[in-house]
Amino acid sequence: MRLGLEHFNRGSYGIAQRYFKDAVEKSPKDLTAWMGLAASYDRLRRFDLADQAYAQATKLGGETVQLLNDQGYSYMLRGNLNAARRKFERAYSLDPTNVVVINNLELLNGSRRFIERPPNNQP
Repeated sequence: MRLGLEHFNRGSYGIAQRYFKDAVEKSPKDLTAWMGLAASYDRLRRFDLADQAYAQATKLGGETVQLLNDQGYSYMLRGNLNAARRKFERAYSLDPTNVVVINNLELLNGSRRFIERPPNNQP
């Protein structure tokens, strides 16, 4: 776990993924390891595997603010802004003071404004 977190924080997501995978194999009920594994998969753009890790984390810990926020970020990375908004808003409803969730909602709102197109693709 420690090495997974260390490499994740350095931006070495492939190495972090290997350590988190090892951690969940050795301790399959470790919620933090599953969350780290899912986040690593997100950064590696292996969203199919990230979804599986998030599903396992949900089974272990339920829909926590962190899990919903991380899933929202995952959807945002994929470009699925509607699904991202649903996850962020659910996280916000559980903890409206969570700064990370608030910042992600603002980031999402900025992304939405940036990609909005005028009607009929007119300039």
